[in-house]
Amino acid sequence: MTYTRTYARRTALLMLLVAAVAAVAAAGLCAGRALSASGVWEVLSGGGDFTARHIVLQLRLPRTLVALVAGASLGLAGTVLQSALRNPLAGPEVTGVTPGAVLGAVTATGLGLAGWESPAAVVTAACLGGFAGAGLLWLLAGRERGDPAQMAVNGVLVSAVLAGLTAMVLLVAPGELGSVVQWLVGSTEGRVWTHWHLLWPWATAWAVAACAMAAPLTLLRCGEEQAAATGLNTGRARVAALVCAVALTAGAVSAVGALGFVGLLVPHLAFALFGADLRAALPGAALLGAVVVGTADAGAQWLSQVAAAALDMDRLSIPVGALTTCGGAVLLLIVARRRTASEE
Repeated sequence: MTYTRTYARRTALLMLLVAAVAAVAAAGLCAGRALSASGVWEVLSGGGDFTARHIVLQLRLPRTLVALVAGASLGLAGTVLQSALRNPLAGPEVTGVTPGAVLGAVTATGLGLAGWESPAAVVTAACLGGFAGAGLLWLLAGRERGDPAQMAVNGVLVSAVLAGLTAMVLLVAPGELGSVVQWLVGSTEGRVWTHWHLLWPWATAWAVAACAMAAPLTLLRCGEEQAAATGLNTGRARVAALVCAVALTAGAVSAVGALGFVGLLVPHLAFALFGADLRAALPGAALLGAVVVGTADAGAQWLSQVAAAALDMDRLSIPVGALTTCGGAVLLLIVARRRTASEE
C-alpha cells in the first residue's frame, strides 16, 4: 500500500511538472512586445500575417524550445554528477565541466574554427573542453574524490583556472568579445531552428542514457562498498555517468552558454520532491530544469521590455544567465542557512 501511494504521488508530481513545462512554454511564446498573446494564439491556430508568423514560428518558438531542452539537460547533468560523486555540492558549474565547455567554445571561436552561428563546431569544441575540465578535476582530486567538501574546493579551483584561461583567450582575440559574451553569461537570444535541430537529438540520446543508469547511480549514492557488494563495477559506472553529465552539459552550453546554478540547485529540488529513487528523480530533474530555464527565459524577455521602456531605449536584452545566476545564488544561500541551522 505504501509503495502504491508513493508511486501515485510521484506520478502526480511528474504530471504537474509536465503541465508546468507547457505553461512556461506558453509564457515564453507570449513574452515580447511585438506580438500579444492573442496574436500568438492566432498564429498557432494557422492564421496571422507574414510578420506575426515569422515572429512566432521563426523567432520565439525555437528560442523557447532551446531554452526548455537546455534547462532539462543541465538539470539531468547536475543530478547525475551529484549521484555519481555522492556530493551535494557537485554541479556542472563547480566541477570544471561548464567552465571547460565555455573555454572550448571560446577558444574555437577565437581561432576561427567555430562561431555562434555554427552550432555543430561549437558542440564539438564544448565537449572537448567539458571533458578536459572534468578530467582536470578528477586528476587534482586524487584520493580525496570521496570527500564532498574537498571535492567542492578542488572544483572551485579548477573552475577558477578555466575561467582565467578563458579571459586570456579573450585578451588574445578581443575582436571576438561580442560573439562569445553570450557563452560567458548565458543567453537564448538568436536561437533559431538550426540550434534546435542540433540540440534535441543530442540531448535526447544522452538523457535516455542517463535515465538508463538510474539503478547503478542509485547504488553509487548508497556508497562505494555497498555498490561493490552488489557486483557493480563502480569505477566503470562512475566514468559512464560522468560521460553522460559532460555530454549533456556541453550540448546545453553550446546552445545557450553558461547558465549559472541550474545544474547545481535543480538536483536538490528533484531529490526533495521525489526522494532518492533516481527512476523518478532523473526525469523529475529534467522537467524541473526545463521549468527553471524556461521561466528565466520568459522573465528575461519581460524584464527587457520593462527596462527598455523605463530607460527610453528602443531595445534592451537582459540575458537569461543573469536571472538564473541571481536566483540560484539566493536559493543556494537559503539552502546553506537551513542546513547550518539543522546541524546546530
